[in-house]
Formats: sequence, C-alpha cells, structure tokens
Amino acid sequence: MVIGLLKLPNIKNLIDRDYRMTLLFGLAAISLILTVVFTVEIAIGMRRMTHINDVPPLQQKNLPKVSVIIPACNEAATIEPALRSVLAMEYANLEVMVVNDRSTDETGVVLHGIQKEYPHLKIHEISRLPKGWLGKNHALQQGAGHAQGEYLLFTDADIIMEKTTVARAMSHMLENRLDHVSMFFKNIAPGGLLNTLFLEVGAGLLWLFKPWKAKDPNSKRYIGVGAFNLVKASAYSAIGGHRSIALHPIDDVMLGKAIKLHGLSQDCLLGHEFVQVKWYGTVREFIDGCMKNGFALYNYSLARVLFAVLMVSILNILPLWAFFFTSGITRSLFGAMVMIRILSYVHGFSNIGVSPWYSGWSLITPYVTIYIAIKAAVITTRNNGIVWRGTFYPLDELKTKRI
Repeated sequence: MVIGLLKLPNIKNLIDRDYRMTLLFGLAAISLILTVVFTVEIAIGMRRMTHINDVPPLQQKNLPKVSVIIPACNEAATIEPALRSVLAMEYANLEVMVVNDRSTDETGVVLHGIQKEYPHLKIHEISRLPKGWLGKNHALQQGAGHAQGEYLLFTDADIIMEKTTVARAMSHMLENRLDHVSMFFKNIAPGGLLNTLFLEVGAGLLWLFKPWKAKDPNSKRYIGVGAFNLVKASAYSAIGGHRSIALHPIDDVMLGKAIKLHGLSQDCLLGHEFVQVKWYGTVREFIDGCMKNGFALYNYSLARVLFAVLMVSILNILPLWAFFFTSGITRSLFGAMVMIRILSYVHGFSNIGVSPWYSGWSLITPYVTIYIAIKAAVITTRNNGIVWRGTFYPLDELKTKRI
C-alpha cells in the first residue's frame, strides 16, 4: 500500500507530462497548417498578379494626359534623383508637379534649380496646413486641384522610376478599363536585418490585404501603394479626393479603399525593377517611421494589436524555441515551421534580387515586429495622438475620420 501511494505522484507527473506534450503537439500541428496555408496563399496570389515588365508600353498618337504629383516636405536629400527619373519618363503627354509642403530645408532651392533645366516642371508652394488635414494628404489634394491630367499619378519624393513605367501602367489601365492602378516597389536600402524587415512587412501586408483580389469586382479587397498610385481624375473626383481620408496616416491604402467602396475598378502590379526606393536607411529610421501609422494599421484597436502579437508569437517565435525543448514528431513539426519560414524568405529575396543569405534574419524580425506594434500603440495612446513632420494630430480626430 505504501509503495502504491508513493507511485501515485509519479503517475500524476506522467499524466501531466503527457497532457503538456499532447497540447504542444496540437499547437504545433495547427500552427504548421496555418503556416502552410498562409505561405501557399501568398505564393499563389503573387502568381496571379501581373508584372509590369510583361505589359508593353502604351503606343498611340493621342496619349491621355498624366499628371505626376509629388509631395515634398524637407526632401532636399532625395528629391533630385527621384524627380529627374520622372522628368526623363518616356511618355509624351506628361505633366510633372511638385508640391513643396512647408519645407524648411533646401527643397525649394533644389526644385527651382531643376526647373531651370526643365521649364515645364510645375512647383506648387504650400505655406500653411489647414485644420483637419494630415500634411501629405493635404499636399496631394492641392496638387490634384491644380493638375490638368485625365489621370493622376501620386508618388513620393524618393521614388526612382524606370523610363517606361508610366507608359506601361497606362497601357494596363486602358486595356483593362481600370480606374486605379497601384504598383509594388523594390527597396534598395542595404542591410540584412533592414531588408528582412521590409520583406516581413510586405508579406504581412500581402496576407492582410490580398492585393491579387483587388481587381475582382465581387471582392471587398482593396489596395493602394504610396510609391505608385495612378488614378483616373474622374474617379478621384467621384470619391472626393483625399478629403475623404484627410486625417488617415495610411493615405495610400485608404485611397484604394475609397475607390473600391465607390464601386470603381482597380488592380495592383508587381514593379520591382521599375519602381525603386531607399525606403529607410537604418533599422532605427524604419522603427521611427512606423510610429506614424503603426497603430493606424490596426484601426487604433488595442485588441487587434494584442491579437496580432499573439499570432506572431505563436507562428513565428514559438517554433524555434519549441524545437529545442520538445522531441519526436512535435519537434519535427516545429522544425518544419522554422524551415518553411526561412525558405520562404530565400524565395522572396531571390525574386527581388536581394541576397538570400539575409534569410537568417527572419528568425529575429518577429521580435522587432512585435516591438513596433506595441510601441506604436503605447505611444499613440499615451500621447493621445501622433506627431508627424512637426504637427500633432489628436487621436480622437484620427478615429473619427476613418472610412
């Protein structure tokens, strides 16, 4: 009897251990299935998207007029090469306008210097920001108001474009009778961790927005890309321009949403060799830049932030740790998740011409992703708003201006 009683704790420990192992096995199995589903969905979706290189440039006598609108706030360091790439565009009927938005650096000097070489370059000056507007959104609205084109191309002051980009995008737009065409770009900043962060953010946005579905009129999916948002002027007017998203930090994506909500047509192209940008120079700059729109991405919901953190932890952090502390088939399942993650980054980097050796950083980036999400939510909530380009925007106003 005594011996039997002494064995009871051992039996209980075995039951507890078996229960924990069963729980871990179940978690590993479910997580692996989700990882495979997400990876396959993105891979298939990307294959359904058109690469702009496969679209021939538009060639016709009477080209529709396209107005390129570039907002610039203290962009003296980047705007010259970007602007020159646009001015060298092989598209005969092109209007190029830069909106100098309250710049305090040498942006104006650079612009007027380039204007001496290209007299057709238009410069619109903004000296004040009206209440109820985010600076960039107001600059884009003002630029559109002065533009004469049948089509409006919204881009940024650091975007380098290949000379046939507009002609190809217009060819795709007219051929498919679209109201809006956006295009994914390639980051040309150096650094393993930085490039892996870009790819991680890109993969997350792909899974979240599913841009390959944006062209389906029966789908609610939408997309917009700040580096390249080409919009039919009549469609832009129909949605009320940027006024409908005046205070939204994610202006590019929300422009796509407004267009889709109005029943207008859109598509997103792959343009990695045609639209390029040195997005951020360092990881610190990347993190700081995400503070403006990091919380807005979750619609200012702490619950959504916590859910995202939980999912990232389970799918991208837990597998590596669990691999070292489990055994048998459970360990194999967690190991498979780690391998799928690394190989998907190898594939992603290979597709955009970046060294696949950077893929090892994908084991670190989930921690940075979580840090950004939590920090953006905490700072925005604590400050009751965001500060961007020297202007404070109250959180209550940001929330009430959602679409």
